[in-house]
Amino acid sequence: MRIVLLSLAIVLSSAALAEDGYRLWLRYDKIADARLISQYKKELTSLHIPGQSPTLLIIHDELNRGLSGMLGYIPKPTTGLTGLVVATVDTPIIQSLNLHVDPNLGEEGFVIRSITHSGKRLLILTAKTEIGLLYGSFHLLKLIQTQQSLQQLNIQSSPKIKLRILNHWDNLDGTVERGYAGFSLWNWHKLPGYIDDRYIDYARANASIGINATVLTNVNANALVLTPAYLQKVAALANVFRPYGIKVYLTARFSAPIEIGKLPTADPLNEAVKQWWKDKVTEIYKYVPDFGGFVVKANSEGQPGPQNYKRTHADGANVLADALAPYNGIVMWRAFVYDDKEPDDRVKQAYTEFKPLDGAFRDNVIVQVKNGPLDFQPREPFHPLFGALKKTPLMMEFQITQEYLGQSTNLVYLANLFKEVLDTDTYQFGKGSTVAKVLDGSATGQTLTAMAGVTNIGTDRNWCGHPFAQANWYAFGRLAWDHQLSSQQIAVEWVRMTFTNDTNTVASITTMLDQSWEACVNYMTPLGLHHIMGWSHHYGPAPWIKDKHRADWTSVYYHKADTFGIGFNRTTTGSNAVAQYAPEWQAVFSSRQAIPEKYLLWFHHVGWNDTLTGGKTLWEELCYRYYTGADQVKQMQTTWDMLKPKIDSDRHEQVRQLLAIQYQEATWWRNACVLYFQTFSKQPIPATLPMPDKSLSFYMSLEFPYAPGIKPQW
Repeated sequence: MRIVLLSLAIVLSSAALAEDGYRLWLRYDKIADARLISQYKKELTSLHIPGQSPTLLIIHDELNRGLSGMLGYIPKPTTGLTGLVVATVDTPIIQSLNLHVDPNLGEEGFVIRSITHSGKRLLILTAKTEIGLLYGSFHLLKLIQTQQSLQQLNIQSSPKIKLRILNHWDNLDGTVERGYAGFSLWNWHKLPGYIDDRYIDYARANASIGINATVLTNVNANALVLTPAYLQKVAALANVFRPYGIKVYLTARFSAPIEIGKLPTADPLNEAVKQWWKDKVTEIYKYVPDFGGFVVKANSEGQPGPQNYKRTHADGANVLADALAPYNGIVMWRAFVYDDKEPDDRVKQAYTEFKPLDGAFRDNVIVQVKNGPLDFQPREPFHPLFGALKKTPLMMEFQITQEYLGQSTNLVYLANLFKEVLDTDTYQFGKGSTVAKVLDGSATGQTLTAMAGVTNIGTDRNWCGHPFAQANWYAFGRLAWDHQLSSQQIAVEWVRMTFTNDTNTVASITTMLDQSWEACVNYMTPLGLHHIMGWSHHYGPAPWIKDKHRADWTSVYYHKADTFGIGFNRTTTGSNAVAQYAPEWQAVFSSRQAIPEKYLLWFHHVGWNDTLTGGKTLWEELCYRYYTGADQVKQMQTTWDMLKPKIDSDRHEQVRQLLAIQYQEATWWRNACVLYFQTFSKQPIPATLPMPDKSLSFYMSLEFPYAPGIKPQW
C-alpha cells in the first residue's frame, strides 16, 4: 500500500509540474546558469517601492513572484537608495536623483536606468504614473526572462498607440463567435459575486504587453448587456482590471432603445432616442466610473443601424458620442459594412460609404477599419480607407483569432501579416505615410489613436487553443505598443519567455514562426486568391461554393475561374476598386507587370497560360504554390521533431499532434483547390508533383455542421 501511495504521489506531483501553457509568456522558472543569477543579484540586492496603492501592491507582488521564481530569492525590502527603486517621477526619492526624464515620456511610458549614486549602484524604474511603473516592471522581468544584462541600462519606452484593445466576440450565453479555445472567459452567471483567478491572470498577461482596453462582448451585440443585471457584472470585471491599467468597453446594439428601452424607434435624430442614450450612458458610468465607451457594428450582416432610418453612419455614431462626451468616453464605429443590396464589388463598399462622411463625425468617434478591404483573409492588400479619410481618426482592427487561417489546428504566426500591413506606404500624405503612421497620428495629426485585435482567448487551459496561438496575442500587444518592432524580434522574445533560452532552439522555433504565415497563404490562397473557405464556418477549402442567397457570400464570386483564367478584375476595365487607392498604388495594382504577384489575382483576371515572372504559366505557378505550402508544413514537422530533447514533453507532444493535423489540412487544401481549378484550366498537374489521392467529388462531399466558432443565428 505504501508503494502504491508513493507512486500516486509521484504521479500527482508530475501532473502538477506539467507544462500546460497556462502561464503564457509569464513563466518565471529558475534560471539554470548560476553565474547569471549571481550577476542579477548584484543589481537587485534590495527593492524599494514607496506607496500602498492597488497598482503598487500589484507591482510589488509581480516583482517578488518573478524574481523569486527566476533567481530563487526575494530582494530585501528597503526604504533607501539601494538596489532596485520603483517610484514615479514626482516622488521625493526620484527627485533627489536629478534624473533627466524626457518630457515626451507620456502617461504610460517608463524609464529603466542604471546609475551610480553616492558610490552605490542603483537600478531606477520610474514613470509619470503608476501604470507606467507596472509596464516598466514587466519589461524589467522580461529582460531577466530573456537573460539580458541589467548593467548600463538606459531604457525609455512609450506606446505609439493610445488605445491598445482586445475585442472579445463573446456572447452572453458563453459561446465565442470565431473562437477556437473553448467558451467565454466571462462567467456571467457567477458574476459579480465570484471572481475567477483567470480574470486576474488575464489582466496580468495584458498588462505585461501594454494592452490597456478590453471589449467584453460580441460586435453582433446583445442589448441585454446594457441592462442593470449585466452592468453590475461588468462593474465587477472593471474593478479587477482597473489596477492593471485596463478599461472596459462594451458593444452597443443600435436597436437597444427599442429592445430594452421600449421606444418605438431607434432613429438617431429622434429626440427621445437621443435622451435614452444619454440616460443609459449616465447609468453605465454609475456602475463603471472609468467606462471607456462603445464599439458599434451597424448596418452590416443584418445588424440594425442608422441606415434603417435613412440616416448616415455619422448620424448614428454622433448620437452615442454626444452621450459619452461628458464622461470622456469614445465611440469605435466599425467600417465593416455591407447592406442587403449586393454591390458591384464588396471590397469597395466601406470606402464608398465612409469617404463622403470624412469630417462629419464628432471628435470622440474613431472609425474602426479592418486591415484589408474584405474580411481578414490570409492575405489582403491594405484597406484603402487608411489615409483616405483626412479629418477622421481611424483605428486598426486585426484578427488575432485565426478564423480564415486554420483556426485552432494550424500554427500560423500573424506578426508578419500585421507588419506587412503596418509598414505599407499609403502615399496619402506623401511618400512615407505608412499605415502605421496613419494609425499613430504622426501622418495625420490625430490624437485619438487606437489598434484593436479580435481575440481567441477562451476557457481552454492554455487560453488560445493552439500553444503557438499565444504568440499572436503577444505580438499584437507588442506591435500596438511599438509598431516599429520587427516580427522576428517579437518572435525571439516570445520563444525565450515561453519555451527556452537555448540559442539553437530559439533560432529553430523562430524560423518556424517566421515562415508559417507564408506557408499558410501558399496552401490556402496563393497569388491573391481570397474567400474560398468553407461556407459559414470558414473551415477548410470550398472554392466551389455558389448559388447562395447572396453572391458575395460565395467563393465563385471572388475567384471567378473560367476556361480562360482566374482572378477578380479590379482594374479600370473591371470593378475599378484600384481607384480607391492613391495614384501611386493605382499604377502598381493596375499593371500586370508592376503588381506584386502576391496580389495578382486580387486585382486581375489572368489567363491560365499567361507566363509569370518566374517563367511558369499561371496554372503551373498556382499548382507549385499549393504544393509548396504543404511541403513547408512538412518541414515544420521535421524541425519540431528534432527539438524534442529541448522542449517539455507535454507541449512537445501537443504541438506534434497539431502539426500532423495541419499537414493533413494543408494537403486537403492543396488537393481540393488544385483539382477544382483544374476543371477550368483543363491542364494536367505538373508531372513533378504527386497526384492527389482522392477525387474532387470526395472533397466536395465533406460537411462540417458543428465546426467551432460559428456565428450565432439571430
